[in-house]
Amino acid sequence: MSIRSASGVPADLGERPDRYKWVALTNTTVGVLLATIDSSIMLIAMPDIFRGIQLDPLLPENSFYLLWMILGYLVTSSVLVVSVGRLGDLFGRVRMYNLGFVIYTFASFMLTITWMSGHAAAIWLLAWRIVQGVGGAFLVGNAGAILTDAFPAHQRGLALGINNVAGISGTFIGLVLGGLLAPISWRLVFLISVPAGLFGAIWAYRRLRDIGARSREPIDWLGNVTFAVGLILVMIGITHGIQPYGTHTMGWGSPTVLGCLIGGVVLLLAFAVIETRVRFPMFRLPLFRIRAFTFGTLSTFLSALGRGGLMFMMIIWLQGIWLPLHGYGFEETPLWAGIAMLPLTVGFLLAGPLSGALSDRFGARPFATGGMLGAAATFGLLELLPIDFPYPAFAAILLLNGLSMGCFAAPNRAAVMNSLPVRDRGAGGGMNSTFQNSAQVFSIGIFFTLMITGLAATLPGALTSGLEAHHVPAAVATQVAESPPVSVLFAAFLGYNPIEHLVGAQVLAQVPPADAAVLTGSTFFPGLISAPFQAGLHVAFGFAIVACLIAAAASLSRGNRYVAEPEER
Repeated sequence: MSIRSASGVPADLGERPDRYKWVALTNTTVGVLLATIDSSIMLIAMPDIFRGIQLDPLLPENSFYLLWMILGYLVTSSVLVVSVGRLGDLFGRVRMYNLGFVIYTFASFMLTITWMSGHAAAIWLLAWRIVQGVGGAFLVGNAGAILTDAFPAHQRGLALGINNVAGISGTFIGLVLGGLLAPISWRLVFLISVPAGLFGAIWAYRRLRDIGARSREPIDWLGNVTFAVGLILVMIGITHGIQPYGTHTMGWGSPTVLGCLIGGVVLLLAFAVIETRVRFPMFRLPLFRIRAFTFGTLSTFLSALGRGGLMFMMIIWLQGIWLPLHGYGFEETPLWAGIAMLPLTVGFLLAGPLSGALSDRFGARPFATGGMLGAAATFGLLELLPIDFPYPAFAAILLLNGLSMGCFAAPNRAAVMNSLPVRDRGAGGGMNSTFQNSAQVFSIGIFFTLMITGLAATLPGALTSGLEAHHVPAAVATQVAESPPVSVLFAAFLGYNPIEHLVGAQVLAQVPPADAAVLTGSTFFPGLISAPFQAGLHVAFGFAIVACLIAAAASLSRGNRYVAEPEER
């Protein structure tokens, strides 16, 4: 029998228990950071990737690749994170975490060696992005449980705070990293993960140990399958719902979308019934009897719902309007949009570890609740900004938003993990991560729907009158005005000159040179889109405020500080 310290770490690991917990923290933080960087690194690198494989992402037949290269990784992680956490409970959390590094690193390498072009290359990249997402799920799904095993209850807030904030910050670091690497070579976007993944894998294999209690319960295969297929169908429905269908600006009424959404909901309802009847369920529904876990997870979902689509809206705001108005070429805007959003990351990095450490002493409720109230206030401040805002004011609001989200994320994650019984930490942590990741996909669908609805009302008329005023033929202007608003948003999002792309070089060559210069300049498109975009932003920010306020109420309802009793091992 091994002798265990007060923190639960075996004394025969060959190193001091106090040293082991910091090894666990640094390694899992690297793993989670890598996994979350890859969830966003393609957002900025997408134009260079599509140019590299010689495929136009804005053609209607290619929109599938565009959306799923961005969301395929996130959807895969969302679907699998509970299952891999459960596998960690069964076979060892460190073992499953190490497997995640291997899968992630191998997939990253395969993404760099694409020799094809066109649709074949896009399918290759999409397939390996999904495999990469599997590796990311193994890393994220077991990191929190490893840390909870390694740290005593009075230090978990600090540890999980650093880990969780690094994960959230990774989504913003990925924006800048993709913008820096992709112009050099789009393959570097994937290649950079290979040495980092190898380093993390070797380090984890040599230094991490399984010290948590294992469960010997069999896997709930029926529950896993119904949950995975149901969630995938719902997410497919959401991503296709924001694409045009026939003469409609969005596809929420298409048979494909309705079929996916209805089928997905039916399967998820079947999953809920299955989980109440099988002996060893995948989703530990009894965990929801723990008040701290239930309201902490609800807060996680709502905060991610408010935050997830925000990044897309901010990038479009910066790339499509603000940066061009301030003299940046459209091809430069992806990188500078990532740089402009750095105050948000700084706020996360400052507030997360500090609030996590303070929550160890004072409990999670005041910090998490206050963080959500602060986030709601910052969305209100963003509502007050003009479209062509002064950057210092914008940066200050982003910093406050990052500080607020950091104050929420770290204490909330620690409180959720502290509330879980030892044997259910992998499954419970995975459940919490599933709610967070799936909320980001739902949020993207909600934010884009709100934005496209606002644009559809006023953008066609603005495009028609603006183009005809600069001698574009009426037939062409009408055709451009009938383009789906999502095409305009994607063009701005990817750093293309939207007017040049929509009108076409042949038509632009036929209009007077002075008019062509105005149409393709840095102010014409932002001038057209500013008013309808601002109307859409108000609705989107209003939704984010409501989500954050409900999250604050849920956080306040979590009860007093609660830590699950340790089990006999």
